[in-house]
Amino acid sequence: MQPQALPGFRDFYPADMALRDRIVRTWRRVAARYGFEEYDGPPLEPLELYTAKSGEEIVGQLYSFVDKGGRDVSLRPEMTPTLARMVAARANGLKKPIRWFSIPQLFRYERQQRGRLREHFQLNCDLIGEPGHLADAEIVALAIDAVRAFGLGSADIRVRLSDRRLLTALLEAVGVSPAQVPLVYQVFDKIRRTPEDVSVTRLSGAGLPGPTIDRLLGIVRARTWSELDGLGAGLDRALAQGDPLRRTFEALQALGFGDYLDLDLGIVRGLAYYTGTVFELFDARGELRAISGGGRYDDLLRALGGVDLPALGFGMGDVVLGELLRDRGLAPDSVSSIDVFLAAITQDDLPHLLGLARELRDAGARVEFALAPQAVGKQLKLADARGARLALVVGPDDRGRGEVMLKDLREKTQESIPRDAVRDRVARILGDELSS
Repeated sequence: MQPQALPGFRDFYPADMALRDRIVRTWRRVAARYGFEEYDGPPLEPLELYTAKSGEEIVGQLYSFVDKGGRDVSLRPEMTPTLARMVAARANGLKKPIRWFSIPQLFRYERQQRGRLREHFQLNCDLIGEPGHLADAEIVALAIDAVRAFGLGSADIRVRLSDRRLLTALLEAVGVSPAQVPLVYQVFDKIRRTPEDVSVTRLSGAGLPGPTIDRLLGIVRARTWSELDGLGAGLDRALAQGDPLRRTFEALQALGFGDYLDLDLGIVRGLAYYTGTVFELFDARGELRAISGGGRYDDLLRALGGVDLPALGFGMGDVVLGELLRDRGLAPDSVSSIDVFLAAITQDDLPHLLGLARELRDAGARVEFALAPQAVGKQLKLADARGARLALVVGPDDRGRGEVMLKDLREKTQESIPRDAVRDRVARILGDELSS
């Protein structure tokens, strides 16, 4: 039997690793621009950390087992419970607001489909200790910038924003009982992917009368504040609960992100712990799953860690983002494993070549050379195969003049340069490539 990766898990060949590396490096760079600090936790946690948050039903989605010490444990399916535990342990000594991010590998035993595997890497950004709308705007802005940094614009991605406080107040105002709210949330969550008559049948089956269903459909269809304000009499008090979301919109517009935003009260998020603003990022063509999602969860840290702090955050997985980058032609199209290839003409040139390799590697360049005697032509073919930008050829005649031959493989040029000028010349040509 040919060994294979387990279903839902990935092998990362160099080309795949290049994309993953680009995603992770970009995420780190953007999070740092927002003043976020990186943290991490163990990939294996007590099972109760997740059942306390999501209930016993989540166990069927976990890679959980009893360890050799008799403890019920699980590979982490998400990062928020770990974050809550870590913040609770040092809450008094942490400067507020806390701006933390992590890029963990997460594991869930779920049905595989495009954009969803059983493991993935995920950017998690959380802002803890600030209840105001500017914190909401800051988190949404960070999520937008985390995809903008790959060259994606408002024609590629949309941000759908809602608020649980506003939606809850509107449902109550149109006559939805507390017992009916979970079903309405389920219908709203799937309404973009479900024929309207199916949604109406489900709402009717829950005992909601026709006029109420019409008003619910009006709520979920609204895409502007004027449409929401025009939904009919008796909603003024409920609409006042939308003031925090309105201020969040205004702040994001002032930050220059207005072109990315859509009001969408159908974004309810499946996790019951969200308490305020909720949002999701989608590709504008609607071909993929959500790229990112998150919101405000002001009660969760108290429930999980015993610390009463307001909080909000989002998660962004690498699987859907990678699909989107490939679809838009923004994934790395080639893998360059080295910057400079060194070629020796004779065996007598080898000690000089090795000294040059040490010098350039100390300067930060990625350097390779043939590990067995080969014709120069064969060595240069290997340089091309590795994606090298430069080749340096060391031969007896050049050495006699105190020079080496420099070939720019991208520009298809060559020249002889003084041996003692090689390091500076290579650094100038490679520029940002060398520093990165």
